[in-house]
Amino acid sequence: MSLFDIEVKTIQGQVQTLEPYRGQVMLIVNTATKCGFAPQFKGLQQLHDTYKDQGFSVLGFPSSQFANQELGMDEEVAQACELNFGVSFPLFSKIDVNGKTAHPLFKHLTKEAPGLLGSKLIKWNFTKFLVDQEGKVVKRFGPTDEPESIDGQIRELLGV
Repeated sequence: MSLFDIEVKTIQGQVQTLEPYRGQVMLIVNTATKCGFAPQFKGLQQLHDTYKDQGFSVLGFPSSQFANQELGMDEEVAQACELNFGVSFPLFSKIDVNGKTAHPLFKHLTKEAPGLLGSKLIKWNFTKFLVDQEGKVVKRFGPTDEPESIDGQIRELLGV
């Protein structure tokens, strides 16, 4: 199964695959609006705005698995992201990123780009996966990696 075959649910509740993103560079991020790293939403939005017309998308996947730092309902998450951080990049329904209930997308991402010492676990909110136009996971970035620090690698993949 390719990354593009994995089913996801938009934050509005529509089930789809990642097929619409084939041919684009993606930065897939597990997010949480109440996390100390939440100011990264602004940097993620800046990357999205800068490169969306060149074939790039940030995809946000809210999760409450780390200290319950995400709001309860998808509608609340969407509203908080828009009002507090100006987020307009695609957001998806709240998911688990670790354990038996981990979403298939994050099982795929962590298998393709394990963390430190080969760990398949997501350490915390705002772990980022850079994916190329063919769906190959190019690199995994930790929660402390600021979105701005990924700019050069995005540009390289986009050829700009």
